[in-house]
Amino acid sequence: MKGIIFTEFLDLVEERFGLEMVDKIIYQSRLESQGIYTSIGTYSFYEFLQLLHNLSKNNSISIINLLRVYATQIFSAMDAIHPDMLKSYNDSIEMIAAMNQHIEKIFTTTNTSPEELLKAKCFSPLPQFTVKEKTKNSLIIHYKSERGMQHFWLGLMHEMFQHFNETATIVLEKVKKDGSEVKFTITKN
Repeated sequence: MKGIIFTEFLDLVEERFGLEMVDKIIYQSRLESQGIYTSIGTYSFYEFLQLLHNLSKNNSISIINLLRVYATQIFSAMDAIHPDMLKSYNDSIEMIAAMNQHIEKIFTTTNTSPEELLKAKCFSPLPQFTVKEKTKNSLIIHYKSERGMQHFWLGLMHEMFQHFNETATIVLEKVKKDGSEVKFTITKN
């Protein structure tokens, strides 16, 4: 996973819960990186899960709620990560429908070597979004990921609507019990 995913997460933890909490969740986790991240590095998704789990455990906040809040943080950072991505859309529905094109940019570094990219993909397959139905004001998307993270993407979609000063109803429905496949039904208000 792209290092900025980790640095933004730890920034969020520090802003909301303090530096002591950052130290605590790093200490409680078994991190190959030892909690030392750079925004351009590539790290294991499982390190992110450990940090997220320990933050949830220490603050009695559900992982679902933490992922939604974290989506807000990442969306704010997206302009710095890939400014061309946000500027290339005039509409939230179009941007959400094109998410599959941007997954690799969000989760891997722009200067990742082919070998590092292959390694990152082997250890943590990228999520897939398949548009099943699309109109000017609605979308049905099938989301598939071994990682789950559907609540992160739900939060990110809400941020996209806010970015375009639009509102929508987004319904998340599990296709598989374990959450590895879900359906998002999106209706712009």
